[in-house]
Amino acid sequence: MDGDGGPQWRERQQRAVRAHAAADARQRDGEHAQAEELVARFTAEATRRGLRTSRLVAQGYDGRGRYRTGLTGWYVDRAGLRAVTVDGRFYLLTVPSGVRARLFGVDVPPARPPLVVGRGGRDGESIPLADLLARRLTAGDDWP
Repeated sequence: MDGDGGPQWRERQQRAVRAHAAADARQRDGEHAQAEELVARFTAEATRRGLRTSRLVAQGYDGRGRYRTGLTGWYVDRAGLRAVTVDGRFYLLTVPSGVRARLFGVDVPPARPPLVVGRGGRDGESIPLADLLARRLTAGDDWP
């Protein structure tokens, strides 16, 4: 009965799915670790060069509001949606919109940086994180 989807077949399938998920998680963790190292090197180099920092603001998911965050660092994309703080953490600066956020600001949690920014996005545009950070360093203080 094993060939017709019986209990042993289902158990093998479940083990295979769990093994695949575990391998995928290990790969993602490895990529995040590499990306975190890139962010740490960027932070050290930006600090060494004396790049001007900014008080970072988050944008509403709908694109309509800008909200204080209490974070200081460097925007690393021109849209101002991704940033690295002076303590070497990567942030996605998008938050839910709202009156409370406008009045009191927002707390944005750090994000695990991806090795490829924008991978899988709807607009189809992606860029390796290393290239994005290198562009930001090259631009120096001439960044929007």
